[in-house]
This record gives sequence, structure tokens and C-alpha cells, in this order.
Amino acid sequence: MISRIKEDIQTVFRKDPAARNLLEILLCYPGLHAIWFHRISHYFWTHGARTFARFLSHISRFLTGIEIHPGAKIGRRFFIDHGMGVVIGETSEIGNDVLLYQGVVLGGTSLEKKKRHPTIKDNVVIGAGAIVLGAIEIGEGAKIGAGSVVVKDVPRGSTVVGVPGRVAGVHPIKAVDLDHGQLPDPLAKALSIIIEEQEKLAERISVLEGMEGLKAKIDTYFEEKKREISTMFEPLDKGDK
Repeated sequence: MISRIKEDIQTVFRKDPAARNLLEILLCYPGLHAIWFHRISHYFWTHGARTFARFLSHISRFLTGIEIHPGAKIGRRFFIDHGMGVVIGETSEIGNDVLLYQGVVLGGTSLEKKKRHPTIKDNVVIGAGAIVLGAIEIGEGAKIGAGSVVVKDVPRGSTVVGVPGRVAGVHPIKAVDLDHGQLPDPLAKALSIIIEEQEKLAERISVLEGMEGLKAKIDTYFEEKKREISTMFEPLDKGDK
């Protein structure tokens, strides 16, 4: 038990650069408190005292703002940063070295008493406000972008963004990865492809008009808007290439 507590504290130091000292961690990290409460309530849940286990988790939610059902299975070195509004459902399964930010929901999608919540594999990072629904699997090392809604399995090492969540890329798996804000933008990529294709068509039409001796009037408004949109997405395009 003591070794697990020490490991939890070291996890905070590793995954939160704002952590300064032991006393601060013990007093000011509700995510850590919620995990400790969960370990106790999960013990009672698995030993038949389920009402008491739910009562303990209810107290934990009141004190920390984090709701973890005592039936959820959670691995080692799990960390909830900030934590307010996090909800983890009864049949959720979370692996080792998983990082969750505030407002994350691991929710169920069925009224049947069966596996109905997500399975989160090792080294997964789930950004603030993301919602993961149903008995789906988030593969090892995956990253879920902030505000995404995920309703399908996510392959190992993938980055998912959007509503509904779509795989936007694949990345190397790291033991500690705090760059959850560095996410690709599939919408920007799609728009850039459309604009590029439109420019190619415009060039071909211009060549055909020249061959026929025609001279069409240039739509300056459209050209200005096209440049404006291209400028808006230019940094993202460069990051994707």
C-alpha cells in the first residue's frame, strides 16, 4: 500500500510540471484524492459491500468534483489533471499510465447490465472535455483531442479529433506525452485539398479560354475570400505536411 502511494505521488511529479513539493501534492490535488478514494471504494465493491462502496464514491465526488464508479477497474500510475467534472462509469477499464484532463466522460450507451463503458489501454491521453461513449476500445498510446466525442474503437497510437471523433493521424507512443494540444486538423486539411483542386481547375479553364480566344471576367471577391481562407489555415497546413 505504501509503495502504491509513493508511486501515485511520483506520477503527479512526472505528469504535472506545476507540482512543486510533496505537501502541495498531498493537499491540493483532487485527482490524486479521487484515485485514493476509488481504491478504497473498489475494494468494498469487489467484496460485496456495494452500497457502502457507492456511498464512499459519493463522498469522493462531493470533495473532489470527480465521479468514479467503484466498479470501474483502474491500472497503475493513472492521473487526473485538474479533474473537475470527470465521470468514469461502472464498467470502464483503464490501463497503466493513462492521463485524463478535466471534464472527461467515460460513459455508457446501454441499459443492459453488461459491459457498456470504454476500455482505455496503456499510455492513453484524453484531452479536456472529451467524451468517450460505449463499450469501445481506445488503443495503446492513443490521444483524444479536447472536446472530441468518440463512439468507435480507436487504433493503437492514433490521434482522434472532432465530433464525432475521427482518426486524424498516427504518432509514436511515449510513456509521458503532455503535448495533447499539438493535434492535426482534418477539416483544415480537407479544405486545403479542395482549394488546391479548385486552383488547378481554374488554370485548366484559363488555358481552354485562351485557346478559344475568350477572356472571362475575374471574380475579385472570390479571389479575396480564397486568400483569406488560405491564410487562416496556412499554419495548420504547414504543420500537416
